[in-house]
Order: sequence, then C-alpha cells, then structure tokens
Amino acid sequence: MSDLPSSISYMTQATRNGNQERESFHKFFECWIVEQDHHLHELVSASKDIEDRHQHHGGATAELNGRVLRPLLERVVQHYEHYYRAKSRWAKNDVLSMFNPSWRSSLEDAFLWIGGWRPSMAFHLLYSKSGLQLEARAIDDLILGLTNGDLSDLSTGQLGRVDALQKVTLREEKEITEKLAKLQETVADSSMVELSHAVSELIQEEAGDRVAEQEGRVEAALAPKEEGLVGVLEKADELRMKTLKGVIDILSPTQGVHFLIAAAELHLRVHDWGKKRDARHHQADSGGGVNGSNGHHRQ
Repeated sequence: MSDLPSSISYMTQATRNGNQERESFHKFFECWIVEQDHHLHELVSASKDIEDRHQHHGGATAELNGRVLRPLLERVVQHYEHYYRAKSRWAKNDVLSMFNPSWRSSLEDAFLWIGGWRPSMAFHLLYSKSGLQLEARAIDDLILGLTNGDLSDLSTGQLGRVDALQKVTLREEKEITEKLAKLQETVADSSMVELSHAVSELIQEEAGDRVAEQEGRVEAALAPKEEGLVGVLEKADELRMKTLKGVIDILSPTQGVHFLIAAAELHLRVHDWGKKRDARHHQADSGGGVNGSNGHHRQ
C-alpha cells in the first residue's frame, strides 16, 4: 500500500488549513487514484469469486450479491462522489486549474471534456466491454443459452434502458457544451475589448505604474466569467456522476462489477501511459533534442 494519506483525511486537513490551491488538489488526486487502484483489486477479486461460483454452483447467489457485491459497488460509487465533492470545493477557489489540470498527463488532456471524462463515453465503454466478453464466450454456451452473468448477458430490456439513458445524456451533454461555448464567447465582449485596448495603450506609452492600476478592473471583468466556469464545471461533473449511477442502476450487481473494473482499468492505464509519455518527452527535451523547444511539460 502507498504511504500517502487517505484522500478524505487529506481533504479535511487541507480545508481546515485553508490550503486549497492547485498543488493541494494535485496531492489529493494522488491519494484518490491510489485508492481507486485498491478498489480495482477488490473488484477483480470479487469477479473471480463470481466466476468460481458460476463454474461450481451454476451462478452467483443472492447471498453473494447482498453480502459482497452491492456494498462493494456502493463503496466504489461513493469514492467517485467523494472525488467530485472535493473537486467542486477546490474549483470555487481556483476553477482555472480544473480546466488545465497539472495532475493529468498530456494524453489525458487531449481527451478531456470540461475538466473530466465525457459522460457519453460511459456507453462506449459499456458496449466495448460487452462486445469483448461476448467474443470470449464459447459458441456452445451461446447455443445452449448458458449465461455468465457478465456484460455479455445484457438483456433486451437492459439495452433499451441503456439506449434511453444514452439519449438523455447526449442531450444534456450538448446543452452543457453550448453553455460553455456561450461563456467562452464573453472573452470578446465589449467590456473585455475596451479593457484590453486601454491597457495596450498604456503599455505602448510605457506607463507601467498606470498599467498596474488596471489590475482591479481586470479582476472585476474576469470574476463573473470564472464564476460561470465554476457553474459549467459543476453541471458537467453532476452529469458524469448521474451517468455513472444510471448505468450501474441498469446493470445487475455482477455486471456492475465488470463495468467498474473496465472503467478503473481504462482510467488508471491511460493515466500511466500518459505519465510515461510525458516523462520520455521531458527527458528528450532535457537532453537537448532537436524538437526540445516544442515539448509539453507537466508540472
């Protein structure tokens, strides 16, 4: 196990000390992702128990669902909720860092949607894992109608509910994207254009002292835009959590375990791959490579 404190204790300590800058959330995230890896091991262990029961007892029992799987699913979902609560708290202090997270790699940055994963990606993940598990099934099992209890056994009813949830999610995702677009356009509103012109003239006149005097106006102009970003980020995170819970509610406990395994594996591995790529690029830049001046560094 890691020597890092738990994400809950770290958040509590940072909040108590009023220490909510970017570096603090970075450390919180490091604690949280270690815990996610621990949860992944728990989920994999549970899936092996399920597989063993299928082989020797003809399927997972109600006792296993109630005693092991449902509490495990609740813990994992609560861990995601804990992340978004902490993120919301830190965002109110420094929302810009949430849109340019130093704790994520360049690879992850390229696929972010409003500071996190795109909610509709949950459905692509579900269908991809379901397809892979279906391909791994023996033809004889399919012919005989035998079930594994995993995502290859999604019923017609479940698929219908997933499709309905996906349509709702896509609609809400689009609404939030449009809200962000309108907010981004305010960077070129009349107040910003007038202010940027006024400060530019002072710079050309080399009136440095008067440029400094404009900082209050700059902060006043940017404040409502940052508040808008906080609101958009909260909406995006709410939709991410709503989508995750919606998918889990549609699945059986056994299927939920397989889905959360796939989600954790994808998140953790992409994070690892991205960090390794950034480290290689940083090493090449430090070595004075030809393309060194174009490197993307993560702090």
